[in-house]
Amino acid sequence: MSNQTHSADQIVLVTGGTGKTGRRIVAQLRSGDIPVRVGSRSATPPFDWKDESGWDAALQDVQAAYVSYAPDLAMPGATDAVRAFVQRAKNHGVRRLVLLSGRGEEEAQAAERIVQESGIDWTIVRASWFYQNFSEGAFIDMVQAGRITLPADGTPEPFVDVDDIADVAVAALTQPGHVGELYEVTGPRMLSFPEVAAELSEATGRTITFESVDHSAFVEGVRASGAPSDAVWMLDYLFATVLDGRNAYLTDGVERALGRKPKDFRDYVREVAQSGTWNAVPA
Repeated sequence: MSNQTHSADQIVLVTGGTGKTGRRIVAQLRSGDIPVRVGSRSATPPFDWKDESGWDAALQDVQAAYVSYAPDLAMPGATDAVRAFVQRAKNHGVRRLVLLSGRGEEEAQAAERIVQESGIDWTIVRASWFYQNFSEGAFIDMVQAGRITLPADGTPEPFVDVDDIADVAVAALTQPGHVGELYEVTGPRMLSFPEVAAELSEATGRTITFESVDHSAFVEGVRASGAPSDAVWMLDYLFATVLDGRNAYLTDGVERALGRKPKDFRDYVREVAQSGTWNAVPA
């Protein structure tokens, strides 16, 4: 496999290009004057993981692709979709794939093998819980309300900053030296959800509590809130399966890929707190 530098006259496709990692990758590529195609249902041409009819247009003249399956590689049908996409990418002459994968997810590792055995230059970026779940995702309302209620205990998790994931992906998409690498990325320390609440409290100057709740009741509450069925399934899976201690160790993926330490959760919460994102929402 080669370690060629990106050619500026060929396009990078970013699937999930409006998501947490994707939009950051798109912004970085654009700032570097690298032609980028946003892979999303609202883009032109549109890209939808559930509709292969638009894939050929999205892959036209693409040299490298960031593969972020939504909502998660653990979802039923994800492996088949990734297999079909990788074959389509190969048909179009795509030369490099960077896959966003999940830590401790057997289904995600099956998708990794598809990419690794494709014959296309590849890099795997394997991550788990994002810092940004608390500021851009499923838990932001809880933080604003001052009460994080989740079916979790004191099991520690090495949360990781999405900015670090994006930096690793951009390096893998555009620079030599990353082909054939599996970067398992974490933050620099382990945190339980009660510890997260304590750090959020310190950064915001408010009392943000954590309460462990029954798993079934939590899932039913998410469903009753009107959340999409995919989101309900994903939260059920994550809390029932992945948060069991299997990922309770740190890795050096960010440092190996970028030559620097990953961002600490304390720095993330300080920056978000200053932005006002977590200001209390009136009842």
